[in-house]
Amino acid sequence: MEPDYLRLERLTKRFGDQFAVRELSLGVTRGSVLALLGPSGSGKTTTLRLLAGFEQPDSGRVFVDGQDVTSLPPARRRFGMVFQNYALFPHLQVHENVGFGLHGRNAEQRRDRVAEVLATVDLPGFQKRDVTALSGGQQQRVAVARALAPEPHVLLLDEPLSNLDPGLRERTRRELREALDRSGVTTVFVTHEQEEAFALGDRVAVLRAGLLEQVGTAQELYDAPRTKFVATFVGRASVVQGVVLGNGRVRVTSGVEWSADGPEPLHEGDSVALVVRPENLRLTDSGLSGTVTERRFSGARSYYVVESECGALEVEGTPDAAAPGDAVQVTALRGRAFGEET
Repeated sequence: MEPDYLRLERLTKRFGDQFAVRELSLGVTRGSVLALLGPSGSGKTTTLRLLAGFEQPDSGRVFVDGQDVTSLPPARRRFGMVFQNYALFPHLQVHENVGFGLHGRNAEQRRDRVAEVLATVDLPGFQKRDVTALSGGQQQRVAVARALAPEPHVLLLDEPLSNLDPGLRERTRRELREALDRSGVTTVFVTHEQEEAFALGDRVAVLRAGLLEQVGTAQELYDAPRTKFVATFVGRASVVQGVVLGNGRVRVTSGVEWSADGPEPLHEGDSVALVVRPENLRLTDSGLSGTVTERRFSGARSYYVVESECGALEVEGTPDAAAPGDAVQVTALRGRAFGEET
């Protein structure tokens, strides 16, 4: 197994009597991209600031390539930072912004390095452009180029796409990932957008209230969440209360049993929350009775909200499977069961 290039060991940070980050341990291999994903107040930005050295932890350590950098000031850590608002200098041209941190190099060396990183972010020939004349996506890539220019050990990005219009995000997300791959720099970025985390991150760390809930690939988080929070925060899902019957079955209501697995063994008689993805629910001829209250068309598939005695369920189906007001039956192919502790 490849060793971690960047390692966080039991990082803890309080503000007053509140934990912003608590006992956080994470590792990032050289050249890979880690996404920190979570809702507001989960500790994502505080973690990034602890990495950058803008905040000092109350306890815990930060290591880069085996070196303890916890007590080093930001300027000595060689971490590149891209802020949410990019923080470009509007009165300077692109080459002046990108070359701003290239101290100790002569004019030719600065010029060559600026050209190199602009090519990395797919903006060759943009040196003489005014940054105010660039699109939002181009400004974002100039900010990345500026952070990459001094050849940082680690690149940190704080909500890098949040200032872009929705129409630009998908294209810019793809361009950013390509630029990170070309640079080969170890990267940590913060986002509250699941789609962004999945598209940019080799691995995703899900945080809640300063605690690490789970870290893994996008598929691992989606298919095998280890907590109810991860199961409901990552992707869409319905939650039904049930009782374990044994043999991988959960009774959700009288006469209705659904298949389930879980992060921990299921014991007969346990009360569980059964989390089911829309694609694992079906409108059928038998099952849990309900009434369609909403249909959302989505091209080849539609999503139906079915009100049942177990609560509202979101079911994926064909566009003509049902209409609002129809009485239907719902069954589940598979659910993920969580006890109270998860």
